[in-house]
Amino acid sequence: MNTKKKRVLFIDRDGTLVVEPPVDYQIDSVEKLQFIPKVIRNMAFIREKLDFELVMVSNQDGLGTPSFPEENFRPLQRLIIQTFAGEGVTFDAVHIDRSLPEENRPTRKPGIAMLSEYLDGSYDMSRSYVIGDRLTDMQMARNLGCRGILYGTETLREELAAEHLEEVCALVTDDWDKITEYLFAGERRAEVRRVTSETEIYVSLNLDGHGKGDISTGIGFFDHMLDQIARHSGVDLTVRCQGDLRVDEHHTIEDTGLALGEALARALGDKRGIERYGFCLPMDDSLCTVALDFGGRPWLVWKAAFHREKIGDMPTEMFFHFFKSLTDAAHMNLTVEAEGENEHHKIECIFKAFARSLKMAVRRDIFRYELPSTKGVL
Repeated sequence: MNTKKKRVLFIDRDGTLVVEPPVDYQIDSVEKLQFIPKVIRNMAFIREKLDFELVMVSNQDGLGTPSFPEENFRPLQRLIIQTFAGEGVTFDAVHIDRSLPEENRPTRKPGIAMLSEYLDGSYDMSRSYVIGDRLTDMQMARNLGCRGILYGTETLREELAAEHLEEVCALVTDDWDKITEYLFAGERRAEVRRVTSETEIYVSLNLDGHGKGDISTGIGFFDHMLDQIARHSGVDLTVRCQGDLRVDEHHTIEDTGLALGEALARALGDKRGIERYGFCLPMDDSLCTVALDFGGRPWLVWKAAFHREKIGDMPTEMFFHFFKSLTDAAHMNLTVEAEGENEHHKIECIFKAFARSLKMAVRRDIFRYELPSTKGVL
């Protein structure tokens, strides 16, 4: 007997599936109807590949009143439904609340009175989502016990924080490709804690981030280089390290490389859909070439010589050790070649080139969700 619970995507209409008119917020004529970019292709992919029921949930302020007659709404709603159906996207249910905001009806989002059938125990709300462009959609997700996906820009994160909705909202994006990627292949995040008698390290990594670095190792120049990895690869990276710097910098740098490499390996998972390879970068007087391969076999070729003992507060001999530790733990094949006159430029060029190569290699395409190997395993 199959007792697997059903999953639902509760999807807002205006502003999420179709563009919401900025003047009166009512789609009451064909001239106003415009679909959100890439939404039809992605909804078709979701319907074909995933097991969600698709439920449209929409507030239509004053529908049926003289200001918003029923005869203006129904033909456009029918056209929207038929357009999706023509691409294989059928909605399992459509729920529309007609009330005005000032009425405060429990059926109006973020209220869930018209969605009670999904709370009878046959649906897995913890694995269901609300997708919408407003905070009320995220509030409805919280009321349903779902996660939320907020269709919009990163600037909305401040509003989410103000309403204490960060934990509810799994993703903020204005790209339907990203929504589908998240639903289909999941997050690529990892946390690693490495504790030895010499160091205590915490690394948090999100491969599908926005280039945000939050770095603190106690070695200023090393922090600067790790921040370059985050910014130029587009990953979100947090590194916290308490090391035995009273001895020297060796353990802090080497163990951070090991922890970061392990986080990369975990976040990549089975590596399906990734580009796998990354390739280069000039910076002022320096030229650096970085080639990497997440092929599962660690190897480092290092062709970079430094003529200063330190750059900032970081020993130049430790650059090799950092990348060796990183490649070993990430199961990565890495070749680094760098030349130039200015030592600072040269090593920064290496870190930036590595970051750009990383960005290329971890790029994921769910529409070609294959393992990039003839061996069948990486």
